Amino acid sequence: MTAKVVQFKQIGSVNFIKNRRSKNIKIRVKPDQSVHVSFPFYVSSSEVSQFVMKSINWITEQQQKFETKKSKIEPGQFQTKLHSVVILEGTENKTKVNFNEIEIRLADFDSDSSRNYLENVMIGIYRYEAKKLLAPKINELAQKHGFQINKITIRNNKRNWGSCSSKNNISLNLQMMKLPDELIEYILLHELVHTRIKNHGPQFWTKLDELTNFRARELSKQVRKFSTYTL
Repeated sequence: MTAKVVQFKQIGSVNFIKNRRSKNIKIRVKPDQSVHVSFPFYVSSSEVSQFVMKSINWITEQQQKFETKKSKIEPGQFQTKLHSVVILEGTENKTKVNFNEIEIRLADFDSDSSRNYLENVMIGIYRYEAKKLLAPKINELAQKHGFQINKITIRNNKRNWGSCSSKNNISLNLQMMKLPDELIEYILLHELVHTRIKNHGPQFWTKLDELTNFRARELSKQVRKFSTYTL
């Protein structure tokens, strides 16, 4: 796939993505309101731009829907995998860490700056926890089921929960730390199966079923209910 960014006056930046597997032009608006357009290699950028212009009203409607759906930040306490996090009102955006207890103070619960600040803090927490928990867990599962891994990386990826390269390098999304343990294990097993089977054909699902007590499709559906976005 090849990509470039094109600016539109009405909607801002749009990601143009040439995809060999695309059969037509497809527009996707993500929860962060970013716009992504995938299209076949034989379609020109000018054709894609015309298609986007014709879809401006639909795109802005989708962006507005995501804006409305933004979860409201409220004071309170919750538990991550390794930390107790409390969100409080304060005179400025500030974070205090005391071992496994994290206090986050926000100056304005309704402002974009406070939302962005909170999101960045949570990304930091999830990244720390992912490095502590995911690598040991996937290595444990690999040893248990006889898989070979080359390299493990932790990323903040908006596109997927994990990926496996042709060299069996596995990339894991730090956002996985929001998921129940059962779904985390499913994703890790999913990527481990890709070290042997590089597609999602029948052999892949048969092997994944074998490792998940014949619940692969069910667990896959459950994972899709969650978002790779922080808030």
